[in-house]
Amino acid sequence: MAHFAKVLDGKVVQVIVVEPEFFQTFVDTSPGEWIQTSYNTKGGVHANGGTPLRKNYAGIGYTYDRTRDAFIPPQPFPSWTLDDSTCLWSAPTPMPTDDGPYVWDEATTSWILA
Repeated sequence: MAHFAKVLDGKVVQVIVVEPEFFQTFVDTSPGEWIQTSYNTKGGVHANGGTPLRKNYAGIGYTYDRTRDAFIPPQPFPSWTLDDSTCLWSAPTPMPTDDGPYVWDEATTSWILA
C-alpha cells in the first residue's frame, strides 16, 4: 500500500492509502493534485532506513512546497522557524532534556513546566 496526499493550492486537503495501481484507472474530476507521501518519513529521514520521500509524511493542513519537494506541517507558533534541512519547525530555545513535562509559552518564548 502507498499513501497519497491531495494538494489544492499548496495545501493538503486529503490523505488516502491505496495500491499505486489505483491511479491507473482512478478518475478524479475535483481540483487538486495527488502526490505520494511516505508514512515512514519524518524530518527527511526514513524510519526503516529506506529512502525518505518529501521530507515528512503529509497531513491535512500541511503545505506542499514544490521547490523543496517537501510536505511542511503548520507553523505551531509565530516565533518558531523552519529548519530547511528537515522542513520541521524549531523553537527559538531548545526544550529542556530533563524528565519534566514542558509546554511552549509563546508570550515569553520559553518552555515552562506543564
